[in-house]
Amino acid sequence: MKTNMGGADRIIRLFIGIIIIALGLYFHSWWGLVSLIFLLTAAFAWCPVYLPFKFSTKPKEAEAAAPPPPPAE
Repeated sequence: MKTNMGGADRIIRLFIGIIIIALGLYFHSWWGLVSLIFLLTAAFAWCPVYLPFKFSTKPKEAEAAAPPPPPAE
């Protein structure tokens, strides 16, 4: 499984998951279990909803890679 989520996306999902858990506990509601979706996608850095749209928030490896060394003479 190839990851398709960047760091900012993962952090936002983590915070949303924590907030939903807290609200579920505060209101004694089972809706707090919805937070598991956010927490699991953040943990695995993979979102199945992104697949059909071929969407990714992960930076491209080519941009993150260091430039090649100069040619040897």
